[in-house]
Amino acid sequence: MSDPETAVQTASLQKFAVTTPQYPGVRSPLPDDVCSAWLGDLSPMLDAGFGVAEHGWQMQAWFSLVTTPPAQLIPMQCFPHVDGTDPRQLAMMLYLHRSDHGGTGFFRHKSSGLEALTNATFPAYRAALENDVREQGMPKPAYVTDGAPHFERIYEVEGAFNQAVFYRGNVLHSGLINNASEFSSDPQKGRLTINAFFRPKEKEG
Repeated sequence: MSDPETAVQTASLQKFAVTTPQYPGVRSPLPDDVCSAWLGDLSPMLDAGFGVAEHGWQMQAWFSLVTTPPAQLIPMQCFPHVDGTDPRQLAMMLYLHRSDHGGTGFFRHKSSGLEALTNATFPAYRAALENDVREQGMPKPAYVTDGAPHFERIYEVEGAFNQAVFYRGNVLHSGLINNASEFSSDPQKGRLTINAFFRPKEKEG
């Protein structure tokens, strides 16, 4: 963004709340007019990078803050995850923090060899991961770093201030959160991001 500091100040005026059990923190939705304006700029780049959405793109976005200490994570938050199994759904992370927390990592599941999940491959992945846990146990309550023991990190986005990354939501990924750092709920101090999902619009009528 041309003026990321204003976005941080705007985030400081929002009301944040827990929105899903999957996300280890709190969120506040971006206004619809902001999403509409961004879609005008981003749609040509999404078409070029991920394939043309014949009927255009739709978007949801939030200010997000990671606030859950490692010891309070639920099991599903200790693994890499996907945002769904549809490769047409895209995700964006825009980093707006200067904390000790990192960016985003992308992972391969060791025993299945999978780096992305689809409706067809998800059952085999789930069975393989459940077998991993039976044989090797659950990872300790902590944010994902290198992915051990069940995953390996294959790519890392630094997460520098005002950097953004776009990716298909069905690839295995995780925020690279510093387990030893502070988990502030203050947008000026915490791991503030804007995260968004994009989907091709369906044909009307």
